[in-house]
Amino acid sequence: MLARHVQTNRIEPELVLCSSARRTRETLAGVLPGRLALIEPELFLAGHEHLLTRLRQVEPEIRSVMVVGHNPALQMLTLNLAGGESARRAAGAEGLEELRRKLPTGALVTLSFDSPWSALGRSSAELVDYVRPKALLHRKL
Repeated sequence: MLARHVQTNRIEPELVLCSSARRTRETLAGVLPGRLALIEPELFLAGHEHLLTRLRQVEPEIRSVMVVGHNPALQMLTLNLAGGESARRAAGAEGLEELRRKLPTGALVTLSFDSPWSALGRSSAELVDYVRPKALLHRKL
């Protein structure tokens, strides 16, 4: 279902960073079959600060990145980047409230920001979309 969502919505990240864990590599293969990715062992046990540091190292010409990793780091990273006070008034406020409770396995979070990767930091991004596998299942019914 998530692969269909990614294809239908033409989600085509220029760079994919993936943990070396078997489960994340299987997820990547299922969602973006045949897609080349940087498999990075250090993402396996990375905390949200390490993920942020890694994203700040992305080359400036890269416009979009997908991170296939683990919780709680991804949830904490998302809340750090998009969970500031101004986000409570933004269109993504409802999704952020859900994210505060849980980022389920197989969820897809899309953030947007208007700065270089090196400037990425607290409250610098906006939640654009939050897709949970369970919600995709209900869309098909």
